[in-house]
Amino acid sequence: MDCDTARIALSAILDGEAPTASEAEPEAFAAVHSHLRTCADCGAWHREAVRLRGLTLDAATPAPDLTARVLSAVRDEDARRDVYAESLNAGRRRILRVAVAVAAGVQLALAVPALLSAAGLTDFAAVHTSREMASFDIAVAVGFLLAAIRPERAKAFVPVAVVLAACLLFSSSLDVAQGMTVMADETGHMVACVQAGLLWLLGRASVRSPRPATA
Repeated sequence: MDCDTARIALSAILDGEAPTASEAEPEAFAAVHSHLRTCADCGAWHREAVRLRGLTLDAATPAPDLTARVLSAVRDEDARRDVYAESLNAGRRRILRVAVAVAAGVQLALAVPALLSAAGLTDFAAVHTSREMASFDIAVAVGFLLAAIRPERAKAFVPVAVVLAACLLFSSSLDVAQGMTVMADETGHMVACVQAGLLWLLGRASVRSPRPATA
C-alpha cells in the first residue's frame, strides 16, 4: 500500500467509514496498520490528523449558557454596592442629625434668656419686641430639633430655614450699613445660616433614589 492510498484509508477510518470503497475488509484494516508501522511520514500524518480532529470536535462542542450566572453576579454586585452606599449615607445622616441638633440647641440657648430677661423694663416696646423674637427663635429651634429626630421631615423645613437665613442676612447687612447696629451684634444670626445649610444636606441624605431593577 502506497502513502496516498494509506492516507485516504486513514482519513476514512477517522470519519467512521470503511478504509476502501467496498465493504470493510479485515485485510484492508490490516494493510493500513501495517503501513503505519513501517512509514514514519504516514505515522506523523496520522497523529496530526487525530490531533486536528480532536480540536475540531472540541470547537464544535456548544459553550455552556452562562447568562443566568452572569446576571446573578451582576445583581450580587449591585446589592453589595447598595449596601456600601447605604452604609455611607447612614453615617452621613447621623453626623448631620447631630449637627442640626447642636445648632438648634445653640439657638435655644440664645433665645431662652432673651425670652425671660427683664432687662430694659423702662423700654417696654423694645422688651416686647425682643421677647416676640425670642419666642419665634424658640419655635424655629424646636422645629429643627424635630428634623434632627425625624430626618425624613428635614426636607420640609428647608424652605423655612433658607428664607429665614436670607431675610436675617439682608436685614443685618442693611442695619449695619445704616449704622443701626454693629457686625459683632449680628453674629448670632450665623446660626440660622448654618442651620439652613445643615437642613439642606440632611434633606438630601435622607432621600434615596431607587435603583432600576435589573432585567
